[in-house]
Amino acid sequence: MNLRGIVQQLAIEHRLDARARGRLERIAGFGVEPAALHSTMAIGVALLAAALLGFGLILWIAANWQALGRFGRFGLLQAVVVVMGIGAIWRQRQRAALALVLLLATGALFATFGQTYQTGADPWQLFALWAALTLALCLGLRCDVLWVPWLLVAMTAVALWVYAHAGHRFGVRPDDLAVHAIGALAALAIVAAMSAPARAWTGAGAWSLRSAATLAVAMLTLAALGGLFGRTVSAQYLLGLAALLAVAAWFATRRGFDVFALSAAALGVDALLVAGLARWMFEGGTRDAIGMLLVIGAFAAAVLAATVGAVMKVARHRGGEELAR
Repeated sequence: MNLRGIVQQLAIEHRLDARARGRLERIAGFGVEPAALHSTMAIGVALLAAALLGFGLILWIAANWQALGRFGRFGLLQAVVVVMGIGAIWRQRQRAALALVLLLATGALFATFGQTYQTGADPWQLFALWAALTLALCLGLRCDVLWVPWLLVAMTAVALWVYAHAGHRFGVRPDDLAVHAIGALAALAIVAAMSAPARAWTGAGAWSLRSAATLAVAMLTLAALGGLFGRTVSAQYLLGLAALLAVAAWFATRRGFDVFALSAAALGVDALLVAGLARWMFEGGTRDAIGMLLVIGAFAAAVLAATVGAVMKVARHRGGEELAR
């Protein structure tokens, strides 16, 4: 739980009035400009510039594809990779920004190779290679600046792998259960690598964990909905529901607690439960559509209220444990 949540919990437990609550907030430093605001802003601007530089480099090469030629494209990208790598080694204050450009330029180099030589490889192989070769860079710097874009690359590789091995189609078929199960396990493994118990090795922070959890929940929910709304309900629906329940259970524990990730997983579970009820009711052939919509709406409101109450209860409990420590 963050500092504001802890202060709120203290105010509730000790029944503080408005004056005492205001004094507690002043002691906690609320309403005061953070001491490191200027340095943090400078780092943020540097990272934004690095992201724009890497993205602009990719677009510039694409716009001048024919004019640069094969050797010009590869020479420019390889020079950027080498220069950014050397700069990240020698310039400690700008290391994260330079490494971010290096990560983006590495992906652009792989994409250029694939477009130039037309190897026939599936797109997931490009993203998997990109993620594998930049993993050492992320482990070396141990910061969210690199882990967040790396997660986008890795999760894209998993999604494209599932798409390729499911016959290059977006639909969900019962025959593809093993493929979706492997994809779900891969996504959950990435989330586990970003969670608190693995933080000593990865150095990943809250942004990395929450990004991984959001991407995994979106992937599992969409696959489960695809299995639900096919011609017949496939096992992918139950697989996605079970996986999201497992994720929610993990983030509710003391070791893995994170209120954002817990809320994301709970939202995915709610969506699947409401969608399952809708499929079951409309499949029954009842003509009273208005009545069914009212029932579905009431069920959705009840499930959401119960979920919010459960999440808040867990958050207060974990906040109390932090205060006790």
